Amino acid sequence: MTIQSIIGAIVIGLIIGALARLILPGKQNIPIWLTIVVGIVAAFIGSLIARWLGVQDTAGIDWIEILLQVGAAVVLVGIVGGLYGSRRVH
Repeated sequence: MTIQSIIGAIVIGLIIGALARLILPGKQNIPIWLTIVVGIVAAFIGSLIARWLGVQDTAGIDWIEILLQVGAAVVLVGIVGGLYGSRRVH
């Protein structure tokens, strides 16, 4: 794994995680580093689902794969936000 791929994963994770936080209603009480981690994990999950569905490689921009990644991020940010927020309250 090169430094470029690591930086790329962080940037993609930040973008996908931020999109998920924008889509979810309310405030998610999770730090930015956790948003990036969730975004990276969601990107991998979304790509895996796209591969299973056979839509990973399409002509032009892979909109279906991107939507699957953001959808996975929305679910994961919701779950992690609920778990992290409830853990921080106590």
